[in-house]
Amino acid sequence: MSESAPVDTTTTSTGIDPDDDQALLAEAVRSWTRIAAWVLSIGGVIGFVASFVLTVERFELAADPDYVPTCNFNPVLSCGSVMAKPQAALFGFPNPLLGIAGFAVVITTGVAIFAGARLAGWYWAGLQVGVTAAMAFICWLIYSSLYSIGALCPYCMVVWAVTLPIFVFVSVRNAHASGLTSRSGVALAVARSHALILVLAVTLVVVLIAVRFWSYWSSLY
Repeated sequence: MSESAPVDTTTTSTGIDPDDDQALLAEAVRSWTRIAAWVLSIGGVIGFVASFVLTVERFELAADPDYVPTCNFNPVLSCGSVMAKPQAALFGFPNPLLGIAGFAVVITTGVAIFAGARLAGWYWAGLQVGVTAAMAFICWLIYSSLYSIGALCPYCMVVWAVTLPIFVFVSVRNAHASGLTSRSGVALAVARSHALILVLAVTLVVVLIAVRFWSYWSSLY
């Protein structure tokens, strides 16, 4: 038998021959698909609600310039300050509308998996493109909020928080499904480090926020 390719067996059920690479990989794909379904469903609902509420707030502000959004807490945590900037409507309409549409797809995907649907490879590829684009957009929004707008939208931050794990878990699932983790030790190591990646990413954003607005935070004491 040829030399065993690296396969992530951390989520493999018992009863599978450890030398059967194809069986191990198939089990890994099934396990990660189930995990992704949970992340898509729960994260999608949270993101959809945050996007919907933010859209309502945006329309209220458009109808009444004196309206104070419910997410205006202080000079730093202020949805109103963010909504007033061009970055809040990058494509000519409020960004949260993208969230409503995108998270609706995410929720539907998660529920469909739970219902027993076996999604085609092209669908997972399209979902990967979508979550990657969403992650890139979120990174741009984080940068804009910190260094251009100078304020943070709490509801937007909820969307940031759920987009990251959705991107990570879909990417890990697809890396297994494409066989990338069985061909590349680097890809396998990255897949196995998904929890560390999530922690480091969240820590980085928290540190950036703390440093950027340190003058305000320190004034509270």
